[in-house]
Amino acid sequence: MLPKVFPVTCHTDYVGHGSVFVAINGMNQDGIAYIQTALQKGAKKIVIQQETAISEQLLALITQAGATIEKVEDARKALGVLSAQAAGYPARKLKILGITGTKGKTTTGHMLYNLLLSSGYKVAALGTVENKIGEAITLPAPLTTPQPDYLHQFFKVCVEQSIEYVVMEVAAQALTFRRIETLAFDGLIFTNLEREHGELYPTMEEYFQAKYQLFKYAKPDAPILINGDDHYGQRILATNSDNQQYKSYGKKDNNTYQGDFYEQELVIDQDHFTYKNFPGEFNSYNLLACLALCYALRIDKESLKKGTIHLPRLRGRLEEYRLPNGARAFIDYAHTPASFKGLFETVRPWTNHLIVVFGAGGGKDHTKRPLMGQYAAEFADLVILTADNPRNEKVESIIDDIKVGIASEFKDKVIVQVDRQKAIEKAYECSIKTSIILILGKGPDEYQIIGNEKILFQERVILKNL
Repeated sequence: MLPKVFPVTCHTDYVGHGSVFVAINGMNQDGIAYIQTALQKGAKKIVIQQETAISEQLLALITQAGATIEKVEDARKALGVLSAQAAGYPARKLKILGITGTKGKTTTGHMLYNLLLSSGYKVAALGTVENKIGEAITLPAPLTTPQPDYLHQFFKVCVEQSIEYVVMEVAAQALTFRRIETLAFDGLIFTNLEREHGELYPTMEEYFQAKYQLFKYAKPDAPILINGDDHYGQRILATNSDNQQYKSYGKKDNNTYQGDFYEQELVIDQDHFTYKNFPGEFNSYNLLACLALCYALRIDKESLKKGTIHLPRLRGRLEEYRLPNGARAFIDYAHTPASFKGLFETVRPWTNHLIVVFGAGGGKDHTKRPLMGQYAAEFADLVILTADNPRNEKVESIIDDIKVGIASEFKDKVIVQVDRQKAIEKAYECSIKTSIILILGKGPDEYQIIGNEKILFQERVILKNL
């Protein structure tokens, strides 16, 4: 397990006697406001941004606590450098594989972790659902890509546990906020890019440039696998056409997919890979990315074939529940227009009665909401609009944004039920034996964020109690 006290940290929960506290000005909170708490918990050094003003009163508290203060040009960069240094640069003793993109990071990471594991390697994983060190240690995931203080303590434990590979999701925010400073990757995957995180990146170009920063962290000999069927993937490949590190994967490269809900097959040239639990063409791209990277890393091909057969399910991704009336419900994390479309195209042929339950996160990208409504109404027989982490927005306002994209001819198939539990219960009430109910947006999450409060909310428990 990770230590309770970090030698360097930006969060007071990890401060103890002798810690260095780095005060970062975040999107919602300013670290300066937590310096006094850090001092009370034993911090002996405070690191702040060069231009940050500190009151005389706070300076006096720092002096009284026997702590020192250091000003730096970039507090976020300093957090990464100091955290790595304090941990003894453990990342240098590991092979780190990074995955970025809008869709598929978590599923690709899950697949890659398990393929390496079944090929005989000791593997750790950092992702959206959970963090794992080998097969014995499982930790909650604070962020898709954690802060550097957490990362380097995680890597330190990995070294202590003789881990060889670390599979790591890398979010755009992690690049923008310099969470991976000092890291060098042994392999990278770019899955795709679509509109997301508009609250932080107003334009697609800004979002793309944020993602693109990842490639500068690749080691000189690291393979970089790019989805050549994605528009932005093609752009990356064209820009780096003279660089042998960049390799394309995709269906245009003589690869084929076939399958149903129960069993799938991916054919790469003449090699057949059979797998289960990951239906749909969108999932075949995730597996294709993993196999392409494993090929580049010279992982044994026969081990990979055996590994695909035994790929375990991923919690919150088309997670199936059989209901008392014979209908099937699936919990899925899909929360963007493209993920909606890909999922609907996969599931629609399985049923003559599709019910979709979803909302959209408050304080997040508003532009995707109408498109989500459009696709849901076009594919489903019944759409139930509800809450999904409204935060400080009114649920009704979020739902109004979604309804903008729903054509008038589909209005009669839409129900609004703000209470998410009641929305799920309503979906069951409206279902028949052949129905499929898709409950979208939360996936493995077991909470609702209402205002600033995180409230326990377990969709799997609701379904089991129907």
